[in-house]
Amino acid sequence: MIVEVKNLIKRYNDFLALDHISLSIQEGEIFGLLGPNGAGKSTTMGILSGLTEYDGGEVLFLGKPVGRKQMESKRELGIVPQDIALFEDLSAQENLDYFGRLYGLKGSLLKERIQEALAFTGLTERKNDKPKGYSGGMKRRLNIACAIIHHPKLIIMDEPTVGIDPQSRNHIMQSIKELNRMGSTIIYTTHYMEEVEEICTKIAIVDKGRVIAQGTKEELKSLVSSEEKLIIELSSVNFTMVEAIKKIHGISECVVNGNLLEIIGKKGEHNVSRIIQVISEMDGEILSLNVEKPSLEAVFLTLTGRSLRD
Repeated sequence: MIVEVKNLIKRYNDFLALDHISLSIQEGEIFGLLGPNGAGKSTTMGILSGLTEYDGGEVLFLGKPVGRKQMESKRELGIVPQDIALFEDLSAQENLDYFGRLYGLKGSLLKERIQEALAFTGLTERKNDKPKGYSGGMKRRLNIACAIIHHPKLIIMDEPTVGIDPQSRNHIMQSIKELNRMGSTIIYTTHYMEEVEEICTKIAIVDKGRVIAQGTKEELKSLVSSEEKLIIELSSVNFTMVEAIKKIHGISECVVNGNLLEIIGKKGEHNVSRIIQVISEMDGEILSLNVEKPSLEAVFLTLTGRSLRD
């Protein structure tokens, strides 16, 4: 377990920002932390970063308590904040030199890591330019370079793709996957559900200071529906076949739309194999078959009553 949060409490005067939050993050995960504005995500990220004190509960990183004074554990942590944290009047290379030294790097190792971080984020050719002349996407990439220069075990990324172009977003998504393959565990927040679908291996949904659901994408999707929808395209459809499918145990609906069958049935009933068997027995020809499942956006809306961007 790389991060363990137990019954975390944080108050701002009379406002209870975090209400007994518990999280378990395994080494090697890309862990998505999702919630509407004001749900407690930023407070949680601040505490995990060691920047914000908390009022109750326990937070462990690599088995040790997290806090402002735990400098040893902070050397294993990389932070990519939502707001760009760069020195605009220093070159990209000078920014990396500064942040590398903060993490204890020096000499030939520091020089090696600077070149490595520049290459990884695609900024080698602009290493002598100052960030104030960069595009938004390039600044975001340099922000990431500064966070990973010391090869951290855990990287916290708070909205790293806000306000950038699609090409830069794609570059960052691929970089996150590569960092994970290289051994970094990543905690990730975003307002873009498609990013979560693409990269996260586990997700916690937070609302009103509480974790209301936690699990893999498939586990979360199973919370909001006990049914699945099958769409089958046939070379031809006949009434007898449709009636036979409707009689299969667990099937609640079979609608014909041209040569498409839209079938709704209970999960875990082996519906697909039974439907295929019926169609085969009646000499039907299947052209395509697709199983539709609830989207993560639908899960979020059902659990919180709000969309992620609200």
